[in-house]
Amino acid sequence: QVDVAAMVRLFGYVDVTDTGFIVAVLSIAFNPFFWNVVARWEHKTRALSQTFGSPRAACYCLGAVILLLNCVRSHCFTEAMKSQPKLEGWDCHWTYYSGLAISAVGTLFVTSSFLALGFTGTFLGDYFGILMEEKVTSFPFSILDNPMYWGSTAIYLGWSLMHASPAGLLLTAVVAISYTIAVLYEG
Repeated sequence: QVDVAAMVRLFGYVDVTDTGFIVAVLSIAFNPFFWNVVARWEHKTRALSQTFGSPRAACYCLGAVILLLNCVRSHCFTEAMKSQPKLEGWDCHWTYYSGLAISAVGTLFVTSSFLALGFTGTFLGDYFGILMEEKVTSFPFSILDNPMYWGSTAIYLGWSLMHASPAGLLLTAVVAISYTIAVLYEG
């Protein structure tokens, strides 16, 4: 049995009708939707590869757009957190350093995933016909499926704890749900 009273109390701090919060939710949901739609469109039509003159150039341009969208998402996430109240009981050193540690682990997963996959492996090169020689099974893939997604989610969770933000926790749940749907769609 789940005691929902604590969750109701926690999310009583969150104004889900706040424009900044809504923009953050939309930017979180948009990113995986965008890259999955564009990658599948490219796989079917090769339109980006033709437009940019090569699959590599097209993949690098899509990767740059994805990075830019991730910056926008992070900015919207942060602004939504800043515009909503903090949870006073969490505004302490213990929560801050716990969040910092969680963010560090998330950063380790994201960075090591990128290093293992390379730019084109990270940014959907397989949809452009840029295939890796073999499946990556080294760290962090040896201990976690989709470590880039879950590392990113951990970064947002840590960031939310560092800011003692109930809104951030709810937005982190939106990130996790968006990535879960992306994994199902990609699989």
